[in-house]
Amino acid sequence: MSGKRSWIRLPRSVLVGAGVLDELRAVLADLHLDGPAHVVTSPTPASLVGGRVHDHLGQSTETVIEQASGAVVDDVVAAAADATFLVGVGGGTPIDIAKLAADTIGCGFISVPTAPSHDGIVSGRSSLPDGQTRHSVAADPPLAVVADTTVLAAAPWELMTAGYADIVSNATAVKDWRLAHRVKDVEYSEYAAALSEMTAAMLVDSADVIRPGVEEAAWVVAKALVSSGVAMSIAGSSRPASGAEHLISHQLDRLAPGVALHGHQVGVAAIFTEYLHTGPTGEWRQIRDALAGVGAPIDVDALAVDASTFIEAVTSAHEIRDRYTILGDGVDETAAREAATATGIITG
Repeated sequence: MSGKRSWIRLPRSVLVGAGVLDELRAVLADLHLDGPAHVVTSPTPASLVGGRVHDHLGQSTETVIEQASGAVVDDVVAAAADATFLVGVGGGTPIDIAKLAADTIGCGFISVPTAPSHDGIVSGRSSLPDGQTRHSVAADPPLAVVADTTVLAAAPWELMTAGYADIVSNATAVKDWRLAHRVKDVEYSEYAAALSEMTAAMLVDSADVIRPGVEEAAWVVAKALVSSGVAMSIAGSSRPASGAEHLISHQLDRLAPGVALHGHQVGVAAIFTEYLHTGPTGEWRQIRDALAGVGAPIDVDALAVDASTFIEAVTSAHEIRDRYTILGDGVDETAAREAATATGIITG
């Protein structure tokens, strides 16, 4: 006997499509959730769809949050003391907070994304600030995901391109995962890696349909976010969707907080890390062209980050966490500048 075992936790229901928010009550009935609920949301989603969500829930309370933190999770746990389940409504932050609070309480939660900017809508991982950086924290995945593409298509376009870039960056995350498996014997799942790579490739090939206000764009990106989240659940870690490009993004959050969206940062960082993996003739151009095709940033100017800050981020990102990637024990500053210049991320 090999002794191998795996415990994969996945959502029981995933509903994606136009108008599916109106089927929330049916989803709850299917899951036999009929007790009081607590909604975790942020101001804009609350104003856009909060009333509709509460109408389906019946007896419910609400916490409106501005940003993620451990203290906010504690506040939600206290506010949801009488709830039998939680509902995260919004982008990445409310869903991450609802996920962690539900895990702390020991109840389930429903994911209702209103912006396609975050693959955490399905996964058993949450991104939580810790001082000047962020950490990926394990938590149970949602019981169900209700992703209304009509709502997602109406979200600000930059959030759509951020979600697109986040998934495209899976291509380099998997390369880092394989490298760590070979060099450090990190546990590796061929199935999870293949699903993640396939999802990234699908989005690269679909760049021509990702256009503002087009529901098909929301459909394609939402399905990709679901697939990426499932890959992480299968792997039991964020490895299929988080490698050096995410470390660089987390370091940019520390050096230039609040300047650019997470998805946009990992997209630009993926161009850089792909170059490190495969060199001048590698696939970094495909990543860059796909991002450019949907209007996502491909250089530091579009991120509103100066070149020196980007170079500092890529040369120090390996210090963020104990995760082996193509960055190794650090990229030399001259080599980093040469790679960033060769890919057009910086000029001069």
